[in-house]
Amino acid sequence: MSIRPDLPGPPGAATLSPQWPPDPDLFGPAPVIFASLSGPGHIVESANPAFFDIVCGGRRRTGVPIVELMPDPAVQGVIDRIREVYRTGVPHRTRDKRLILGKSGAEQERTFDLTYEPRRDAQGRVDGVVVIAMDTTAYRDTQLLAAEQRALLEQIAREAPLEEILTGMARTIEDLAPGTLVSVLLVDADGRRLRHGTGPSLPDFYNEGVDGVAIGEGQGACGTAAHRRQRVVCADIATDPLWAAEYRRLAERAGVGSCWSTPILSTDGRLLGTFAVYHRTPKTPEPKDLALGAAFTRIAALAIERHQAVAAGRASRERERSAREDLAFVLEASTAIAREQHFANSLRRLAQLVVPGLAQLCGVYVADGGYRSRIASAAATRAEEALLVAPEWCEVVDHVVARVLASGTTETGSLDVRPGTEAGGHGAGYLCVPLTARGSTFGALALLTLERDWDGHVVALAEELAGRAALSADNARQFTYRVRLAHDLQAGLLPPKLPQVPGADLAASYHPAGEGLDVGGDFYDVFPLPDDRWAVMIGDVCGHGAVAATTTGMVRHTARAVARLLHDPMSVVAAINDALAEHTADQDLFVSLVYGELRHTTTGQAVTLMRAGHVPPLVRRADGTVERLVPPGLLLGLGWDGAGSPVRLDLHPGDGLVLVTDGITEARSPDGELFGEERLADTLTSVPPTATALLDSVTTAVAAFTHDTSRDDQAALVVTAV
Repeated sequence: MSIRPDLPGPPGAATLSPQWPPDPDLFGPAPVIFASLSGPGHIVESANPAFFDIVCGGRRRTGVPIVELMPDPAVQGVIDRIREVYRTGVPHRTRDKRLILGKSGAEQERTFDLTYEPRRDAQGRVDGVVVIAMDTTAYRDTQLLAAEQRALLEQIAREAPLEEILTGMARTIEDLAPGTLVSVLLVDADGRRLRHGTGPSLPDFYNEGVDGVAIGEGQGACGTAAHRRQRVVCADIATDPLWAAEYRRLAERAGVGSCWSTPILSTDGRLLGTFAVYHRTPKTPEPKDLALGAAFTRIAALAIERHQAVAAGRASRERERSAREDLAFVLEASTAIAREQHFANSLRRLAQLVVPGLAQLCGVYVADGGYRSRIASAAATRAEEALLVAPEWCEVVDHVVARVLASGTTETGSLDVRPGTEAGGHGAGYLCVPLTARGSTFGALALLTLERDWDGHVVALAEELAGRAALSADNARQFTYRVRLAHDLQAGLLPPKLPQVPGADLAASYHPAGEGLDVGGDFYDVFPLPDDRWAVMIGDVCGHGAVAATTTGMVRHTARAVARLLHDPMSVVAAINDALAEHTADQDLFVSLVYGELRHTTTGQAVTLMRAGHVPPLVRRADGTVERLVPPGLLLGLGWDGAGSPVRLDLHPGDGLVLVTDGITEARSPDGELFGEERLADTLTSVPPTATALLDSVTTAVAAFTHDTSRDDQAALVVTAV
């Protein structure tokens, strides 16, 4: 008779395991036991074979008292109940009665549902007892198995540690099948060996001994089962050829005599590990043993797969987080390096940023004209700074840098000696990355660590940062060169030093727009003329760069040449216009200009000015009043026809002539407001009547108004009478 309990599965179990609920026949059929007893001596008159096999240990005898057939432990309770039913004539039923049955040394605990019925003669008197027992051991074990599997599935669902799940599974099997010892081995990352998963009842030395067993034929039951991808039964380890001598000795020492191992496979057929059952003595597995192992092998596969999926997800999230951090580090570092506009500063910034994130020590080397020099260095601690200049390292690092500069490729290695330790002591690892920009290697980033070797992740990060830093540094070098070139060229277009003009005090300023990469078009000049006269001029060539520079030079040199021959400012301006027209015949180029002459008199300075489309000059009188001079005049180069006339004025002591370019009057505040001519005039009213004071008031006011963010060149020239 087969008991098939109606056990509900746990929620979601069908999606976790295709084998839920467990096979109800896993522990075999549940037999019915029958015995008819007569008289007060309870003589066995008749019984079915199951009674003799299960209760009596195979002794098939009738006509004897039942007490002689049943083992002593079982007599307690059962005989008393038989006597009570015989005496009272009242039937009795007992559920889940636990009895210890079997021969001495091979006893088994079994569970029964017992029914005691009084047997009556023709007159209705009790003349015996009929005993009927249903063996519920299999049903009980099936329930226990279902509960244990449910518990394991719940552990898997809540992502309990894999070792905890496997150990719980092993102990469950050992409880369901007394005398067994369970082991689970897991495939390692490279798929060549099996690693310890669990073995709670096996000795520690045995678990350690089989940890790392190779997957292959003849590598014990587990190594062979993993290799064959099928169950392997070794009924007698001592004589089985699959067990190598070293593993056979290990098994003998652990006191195990047999083993059968089943490969644990994933749903897609991947090998996950092995499930092994050991016995103390040589033994061949019974069908229920194999069925029990198969059921829990499926649970183990589910647990391992779930663990691997969770671990893979965690690793993926960790890689994603690490990648985001790496990207943020590279972006922040490269942005910080790119902000440095000078070559050396950008490389010093690189050294500061890689310590201690990538290494404890760092040196940045550059090559120039066949010579190598360390341009920057950084150390994680002050104590480690001395290591950077230690002779033991410097020589080795210099050789490494030379190789990297020559090859343009990254090099990693180790330094055998650490400064301050004896030879043969702990050394250090080095990573040297070339600094290459636009196909040319101009330097190297050398990183040193005292604690670890370089992994591919750090190398890739260092190479990415070095590549970005090299480009930024090269840009900074070119920027520095262009700024220096522009400044040198601009300096050549301006008077190196203002001359000493009798009876006058002079001050001038020039502020290029932006970073000064391009030569501006603003200029001023003061130079002597015949007859104790002095020429002053200020102007603005539209545009920047080479064309503006050549035009500025042409205007200045033309003015200096013709002004010595001509005694009329209007004629000088006309000559400049003619030269400009010839110079820019095929270009739309124009110049604004104020040209004038100074002549020292007994009362101060006599001034004659000619204006050509430029910002009107201002006169700041000694009493603080400001006059705006607006003589007519078109821009030079835009069809100037010589119209207009010069304006004449006298500067008495304390009076000042203020000439500026439109970079000052058209300067804008951060919210877009123009500085303007009115604000310019206001800045001049309450300052001392000296050229320097007047100039400073203008430049300071403009800088404060624009927050030093002017986008145009600014030039100013101030002349005061003394």
